[in-house]
Amino acid sequence: MRLQRKRWRIRAFRKRRELTPIRNRTKHIGSSDILLFSTLRNECIRLPYFLDYYRELGVNHFLIVDNGSDDGSLEYLQKQEDVSVWRTESSYKRARFGVDWLNWLQRKYGHGHWCLVVDPDEFLVYPFCDSRPLRALTDWLDASSIKSFGAMLLDMYPKGSLDAQPYKAGQDPIEITHWFDSGNYMIQKNKEFGNLWIQGGPRARTFFSENPERAPALNKIPLVKWDRGYTYVSSTHMLLPRGLNLVYDEWGGEKASGCLLHAKFLDTFSTKSAEELERRQHYANSHEYRAYHTKLKDDADLWCKWSEKYINWRQLEMLGLMSKGNWA
Repeated sequence: MRLQRKRWRIRAFRKRRELTPIRNRTKHIGSSDILLFSTLRNECIRLPYFLDYYRELGVNHFLIVDNGSDDGSLEYLQKQEDVSVWRTESSYKRARFGVDWLNWLQRKYGHGHWCLVVDPDEFLVYPFCDSRPLRALTDWLDASSIKSFGAMLLDMYPKGSLDAQPYKAGQDPIEITHWFDSGNYMIQKNKEFGNLWIQGGPRARTFFSENPERAPALNKIPLVKWDRGYTYVSSTHMLLPRGLNLVYDEWGGEKASGCLLHAKFLDTFSTKSAEELERRQHYANSHEYRAYHTKLKDDADLWCKWSEKYINWRQLEMLGLMSKGNWA
């Protein structure tokens, strides 16, 4: 595992040459600032709400890699005073789906900071997030000597056709995608890395009903007190050293955890999936996007009679999808 970690760190160091700084404002980062890292392509319509959501939560600075956007995303990001942005036209796939780029930026700028790694369609909710800022959570994690915080990816979706309600820039996407599956999840332990592997939800039952084992992973570790010796291995699903993956309790208790509300299924999804299918830059030759494209031809509706309407984090805790653990 040490050799593997060294390999990923060397790979990230080499991939740094693919990144061109467009606006580097990292000199303004304070010693205790909470940082957010993300890779994106053509997400201009999502950016206003995404940035405001995490600003309000308590993120101090954003470090973003733009992978060849042509919809105005780069121009929008350049104007944001709390955003540093890098541009690359290189292969997302050959950068291990952006992991190498972000590993490098975290190594260079994230050491000693609480770092949040999310996509523009992922919104972190955690215990007491409606009354306590992210700083309160990270202070408690520091006081408890906890270096990583887990969150289950919770797929959110509308009722009816995905194209029925148009999304507008600056709008909260959960106003449209406010339904989720409260059950229908499979959990197992990854023996090699020690992390949990979670699958299921609406994507498994709708797009991968015949092969549920090929459904996307829903386990994430998006929030880490970063050290330059750390490295993500596969997206934010798992890290090295392996101890960072133990975001759950094996002895009958519960560790504090959150959820990432995944607002992927807006009216923009059909166009996005068609683009990504053509680019073939995603995992396993974009098999996930092939499944989406096939089902979307039939005007897929993810809602079912067991769907639950989202209210707040307390509802998610009651359903066992997240936990406040010992944080009270």
